[in-house]
Amino acid sequence: MNRVLVTGASGFVGRQCLPLLLEQGYEVHSLCRDPGRCPISDVSWHRNDLLQPGCAGELLRQLRPQYLLHLAWYAVPGKFWEARENLEWLRASLELLAAFTDNGGCRLVAAGTCAEYDWNAGECSEDTTPLLPTTLYGTSKHALERIVHSYKAQSGLSSAWGRIFFLYGPYEHPSRLVAYVVQSLLKGEPAFCSDGLQVRDFMHVNDVASAFVSLLASEVQGPVNIASGNPVSVRQVLDEIGQQTGRPDLVRRGARPARPEPARIWADVRRLQEEVGCLPRYDLPGGIRQTIEWWRHSLDRDQCLTSGAAGQ
Repeated sequence: MNRVLVTGASGFVGRQCLPLLLEQGYEVHSLCRDPGRCPISDVSWHRNDLLQPGCAGELLRQLRPQYLLHLAWYAVPGKFWEARENLEWLRASLELLAAFTDNGGCRLVAAGTCAEYDWNAGECSEDTTPLLPTTLYGTSKHALERIVHSYKAQSGLSSAWGRIFFLYGPYEHPSRLVAYVVQSLLKGEPAFCSDGLQVRDFMHVNDVASAFVSLLASEVQGPVNIASGNPVSVRQVLDEIGQQTGRPDLVRRGARPARPEPARIWADVRRLQEEVGCLPRYDLPGGIRQTIEWWRHSLDRDQCLTSGAAGQ
C-alpha cells in the first residue's frame, strides 16, 4: 500500500483531500497541530509542528512515506500576503523537502498560488505567462517551486506544483468572500461588498482537492493550474448567492471600496484537464448551492448548540 503524508490536513483544502486519498487506497498519514479539528477514521494523525527545527526529519525517519502532499502554509485572511510567517514556512518546507528525499520519498505535490504570476496578464498559462509575484506570499511560494524544480534534477524526485486560483466551499474561513456573504444572507443580515466588477476564476474546494489527489497519482511534472478555467465577475458570484438564498436585497454592492488588485485574472487549465485528466464536478450554480446548504446546516447546528447550552 502506498503511504502518503499530508501536511495542512485540517485546513480548507487538506481536510477535503483525506477521504479522496482513502478511496484511492493510500495509507494516509496526516500532520497538523490539532488533529481534533478534523477527526476522520482510518487516517493516522500526527501532532507535529513543522515550524520547529528538526521536526520534519524526525517524523520522516519514522514514517518514510513514498508520497508527500504538502499543503501547509500560513493563510490567515487579510494577513498572509505580507506576513513574516511566509519566510518561516519557506524554511520549514525546505527542511521537509530534504527530509522527504533523504528517507526514500518518491513523489511530491505541493500547493502553489496564482499570486506567482504577473496579475496583469489576464489568462495565466503555466508555460507562457510571466512569473512576477508582488507579495511576500507569492514570492515565497515561487521561491519554493524554483528550489524544488532545481533540486529534483539531482535527487531524482518526481514533483508537481499546483497553482491554486480562487476557491470557496465548506469549511472556508468565515471572513472570506463567499463564506461571509452566504452567512450574512442566511442570517438575514446585509453583506457589504465592493462593486464586484473584478473578474476571477473560482473553483469549489472539493474540485480543488480532487485535482490535487489526481495530480499526486499522475506522472505530470512541474506547475499545473488548479482552477475552473471559467472567468466570472465577483458580481456574478454575489448575484448567484443572493438568488439562491432568496435575499438579493441584502447584497450591498459598492458599500466597500474595491481592493487595489488587477481587474481580470483566470487560468488556462489545459494541463489540468488534458494531462492530469481532471474535470470539475461543480459549475458555479451547483457549487454555490452546495456551499449554501453546508453553511445552512452549520448555522443550524451552532444555533442548537447555543440553545442547548443556554438551557442547561
